[in-house]
Amino acid sequence: MFLAVIRARATAAPLNAAYTTEEFEFYLSDSESKLLLTAQEGNSSAQAAASKLKIPHATATLSGADSELNLSPSPTESDDPNLISQLINDPSDMALFLHTSGTTSRPKGVPLTQLNLASSVNNIKSVYKLTESDSTVIVLPLFHVHGLLAGLLSSLAAGASVALPSAGRFSASTFWKDMDKYNATWYTAVPTIHQIILDRHFSNPESVYPKLRFIRSCSASLAPAILARLEEAFNTPVLEAYAMTEATHLMCSNPLPEDGPHKAGSVGKPVGQEMAILNENGVIQDANVSGEVCLRGPNVTKGYKHNPEANKVAFQFGWFHTGDLGYFDSDGYLHLVGRIKELINRGGNVNYDLIQSIMVQNYRLVGE
Repeated sequence: MFLAVIRARATAAPLNAAYTTEEFEFYLSDSESKLLLTAQEGNSSAQAAASKLKIPHATATLSGADSELNLSPSPTESDDPNLISQLINDPSDMALFLHTSGTTSRPKGVPLTQLNLASSVNNIKSVYKLTESDSTVIVLPLFHVHGLLAGLLSSLAAGASVALPSAGRFSASTFWKDMDKYNATWYTAVPTIHQIILDRHFSNPESVYPKLRFIRSCSASLAPAILARLEEAFNTPVLEAYAMTEATHLMCSNPLPEDGPHKAGSVGKPVGQEMAILNENGVIQDANVSGEVCLRGPNVTKGYKHNPEANKVAFQFGWFHTGDLGYFDSDGYLHLVGRIKELINRGGNVNYDLIQSIMVQNYRLVGE
């Protein structure tokens, strides 16, 4: 249904099925949704929110691999299914609408265009050299950019194979069986899942493991010790990456072994976009000097939806400001050291002396 929606030049806004009615009401309202789509069993919380907002609800079912997709209520007779062939997607079409995590404030709506998606998919395919020979099992939810872009869309665009977990979601007990069954060549996950996979390996190892080209880690910092244990346990390189919703996922990644070293504790090099470390005056900093990580490129959103204040902060000096603090080393690898919003804000103004002090301390810790 996601692919169908974006092919029809409409906007998909995938949501977590576990949200409460109040959460669904916020997300459906903020995205200005026109239709709620669910599986046949429905979702009572989402349907209650949609009903309150007077948003129609439809279910989608697929009874078998060779059957047709059924929508209920079905389209009216006047709707011509052949009209879709006449639609031509435009790079500026808003294809995907997601929200930031909202850990420090109200979640911000992030509209992403067809061009944003295509640019990010091409970046992911390029850095990991995905081809039709690759296969993966998606262990991440498809209402976030990590699983949606890195796992699903990039694989499909490369002609590669994608499988969903047999358990319906990630399960350590069935993960390697799925990976082996579908001849997986790689997988991407968050550090928590990597840790669970490691724990399972040491407590209840499989009789056979598929030979992987690489393991990818993103969405949170991966401890160097865990990275080393993963590489040793599964005899494959572990590539840490850096991403965010506003950049349609991928921003930096450690390269494949044939393209350069991967550094534990670093999120790698920029992929397919410009990236710079800026100080508070918008001046680009030299190597090994900390500042705010900023970027620009065709994968970056044009701005938050209906949020001029957030856009004013995020888009300055011709760059998108991530809010992350970091530095490039002499080899061009990015090292992250903190978040600006987690630092003390005195009298409504950011204390840059404090920021610099903490950056120096973090830099020393990272260096050691």
